[in-house]
Amino acid sequence: MSEKCQECGGKGYKVVGSNKCPECKGAGKSKSIDLMKLSEKDVNSFLKNGSNCNRCGGTGEIEAREPCVVCDGKGAFYTCKICGNSIADLYNGEEVCSGCAKKQIVYKLDDSCDINEVEVGKYYHAVVRNLADFGVFVDMNSSLRGLIHSSNIKEELKVGEPVIVGVKEIRPKGKLDLLPVKIKEYQTVELEKGLPVKFASEASELVGMSVRLEGEVIQVKQTAGPTIFTIADETGQVSAAAFESAGERAYPHISSDMIVSATGEITSRGDSVQLEIKSLKKLSGPKESEILKRIEAALDRRAEPHSVEFMVESEVLEKLRPAMMKVAKEIRKAVIKSIPILLRHHADADGMTAAIAIEKAILPLIREVNGQDGEYYFYKRAPSKAPFYEITDVVRDISFALEDAARHGQKMPLVVSVDNGSTLEDVPAMKQARVYGIEMVVVDHHHPDKEVDDYLIAHVNPAHVGGDFGMTAGMLCTEVARMINPEVEEQIKHLPAVAAVGDRSEAEEAKKYIEMVSDTYSLQDLKDIALALDFEAYWLKFNNGKGILDDILNFGDTKVHKNLVKLLCEQANEMIDEQIDVCMAHVKTQTLPNGALLNVLDVENYAHKFTFPPPGKTSGEVHDRLCKKFEGKPVITLGYGPDFAVIRSKGVRMNIPQMVRELHDEVKGGGVNGGGHLVVGSIKFVEGMRTDVLSKLAEKIGVVEVD
Repeated sequence: MSEKCQECGGKGYKVVGSNKCPECKGAGKSKSIDLMKLSEKDVNSFLKNGSNCNRCGGTGEIEAREPCVVCDGKGAFYTCKICGNSIADLYNGEEVCSGCAKKQIVYKLDDSCDINEVEVGKYYHAVVRNLADFGVFVDMNSSLRGLIHSSNIKEELKVGEPVIVGVKEIRPKGKLDLLPVKIKEYQTVELEKGLPVKFASEASELVGMSVRLEGEVIQVKQTAGPTIFTIADETGQVSAAAFESAGERAYPHISSDMIVSATGEITSRGDSVQLEIKSLKKLSGPKESEILKRIEAALDRRAEPHSVEFMVESEVLEKLRPAMMKVAKEIRKAVIKSIPILLRHHADADGMTAAIAIEKAILPLIREVNGQDGEYYFYKRAPSKAPFYEITDVVRDISFALEDAARHGQKMPLVVSVDNGSTLEDVPAMKQARVYGIEMVVVDHHHPDKEVDDYLIAHVNPAHVGGDFGMTAGMLCTEVARMINPEVEEQIKHLPAVAAVGDRSEAEEAKKYIEMVSDTYSLQDLKDIALALDFEAYWLKFNNGKGILDDILNFGDTKVHKNLVKLLCEQANEMIDEQIDVCMAHVKTQTLPNGALLNVLDVENYAHKFTFPPPGKTSGEVHDRLCKKFEGKPVITLGYGPDFAVIRSKGVRMNIPQMVRELHDEVKGGGVNGGGHLVVGSIKFVEGMRTDVLSKLAEKIGVVEVD
């Protein structure tokens, strides 16, 4: 086999300059010519102007060349097509080494080969197909069949038996007259049709042509008829169909992630094209490495995110730009490589807006790469009830991913976690994901733990650059979405404002995002949308709410949006008022040593269960009313149950993640864990240690600084 020298482009030399043409001495004109062979017009022209020099073409100069030192002037590197060893030159015109040339060559025809690859006098591998009175029919590949006449058969042949045959004659209409041969020592050489290698992007222009494609298998899908292989190279991807029998897997040894060479005919299938496979082979060695390197380099270029100006001025956003660009690039690369994307988000207004922003950016790209039904195979969005990626989530995700891999030959997904993923509580699930080779990126604003970065390929968190939780996930993800696909900006530019209101952000950026859409959405409109999202999130549980969330966020019919948000807010406010009427009478308030007011509420015994608002939101609503009641004073609200506590605060400088770590160490047997933002969070513990944990927590709250 030969490979063109990249250094000299296969020419065998390098041009290092130019010299005066020795033929015409630099004049560019030839002085010797047979005038008898010229027409009268040409003779007159020659006598007047002379003729261009044949050596230099009239330029008066010729190239100064030096032999290419890389290939020794051969223009190519040769390897023995039998043993694969490098050889200095061809042996009697054949790409074989001298050692292999001494052995008889028996060719094994690839399925792409036809009668044009068969030569009289050469030997080929074949398989007995059927027996007849006048001879034996043998298959040399899936489309070439020949006859061994009975007069040439010395030993009995059986159906399915491999044989070596020599080609005696090629008769009209491609009929092959074969001879069985016995060869003690031989070398097998695989022979394939010399088709031109084409790019996937050229397929639509090659309908009706037989071609070869080289690339990576990114999906294998078994249908009731053929097996469909999706093959991608550096320019795009193409579907390739192979048929064994109805519903039977063709080429079972070929799976996703393999680098292959596929030959066949390009055919038209409605609005798309398809390669009808004749031969499909796994590539290995230098050829595999070369193609993979080429594909990865092209993908890396295509995956570069768009450099956009942020919608609002923000020092924190500018510092986060490199991390945000990296997340955007990883997501774009997954789309281009047809790696399924699993979008995980916290089930609240901030998490939902963050996820929907990313969703709106990537779905058009997924459809562009994988067709209109691409999102059903390569995208899934799922909410997480807890404010972290918990074991329940990852077990479901791994189960679905393995099922899709078995059913559709898909790769393991890229998990994109938004408004979740930055804390130690996420690590156990991440460890399970890593076992299956699932990669993750995170965009979050919960207080981060550095251990998490060991399990991520990209991580955006404002705390990494001196910011805080006021820069919500919805704000961050909207900007990341614009880096992925700038065309969605007009659709999603209101989402940061909804996220800011839903998460009660007091950051300067929040005010700017709200002001930016004030001509379309009033502050009350934004609050209503955020409440509607939280209300539906409670009832949706583990469902993604596709369609409903679009209507709430005004991505469809505006009339439906307004009517739905109004109805949901009426229902939500009615249930909140009923809950608060019950709870407020049971709130106990005390003044702490630092002057802060600590308000405690037993939400297990003095709030309605299993309804909206849940304990966390109930504590938040109680806290909002207490802040109005004690306006101007530092307020802390603690809603607790048998084995949990929810903390909301205003006007104090707490660090809840740090408190959780201290409680874990100080309350032995308490089983304390949890987290959240610096001043908002939740804690879990074992039920029997509730009194000890809450008492110790109150002590810590009592000594924190107040604003």
